[in-house]
Amino acid sequence: MDAVLGKPLIPERSGIMPTISTILVATDFSEASDAALNYAKSLATAFGATVHVLHVLEDLAAHAWTTEVYVAALPGVHEEMEKQARERLDACLTPAEREAFKAQLALRTGSAFVEIVRHARDVKADLLVMGTHGRGAIAHMLLGSVAERVVRKAPCPVLTVRQPEHAFVHP
Repeated sequence: MDAVLGKPLIPERSGIMPTISTILVATDFSEASDAALNYAKSLATAFGATVHVLHVLEDLAAHAWTTEVYVAALPGVHEEMEKQARERLDACLTPAEREAFKAQLALRTGSAFVEIVRHARDVKADLLVMGTHGRGAIAHMLLGSVAERVVRKAPCPVLTVRQPEHAFVHP
């Protein structure tokens, strides 16, 4: 209850609690992404939700100055990156967790924020969970923030997890 306004902190909407049955976790395999996956697993356990884990490989050709030079200079690089990403994606959840959460693992290639939003729509995610790196102002200005763009465009609520040391601790 808000002491100043006397209103509930979470507005009630005709007494209906939102249902969370599909949780999408976007991962770049960082510590923040690992923490986001832990949040998603806890939420999935609490709500009985399925978990989808997505990794997006940046399209190498899209970042090349000239596609011919970049792609020709690095034959097989994308295939190797995809192989490594699939291995890391497979290691995100144990076989028991995959079964318990009816987990789906996906790998896409393209712009990270575009593919995350697209995948959230495709799987009809009720919640998207992702880590954020908390870069400084200059890095944010130059690089932008995938999490910020996802929050703006996602078709569902987004939970961003900044750092593992700020995680909730269960007694």
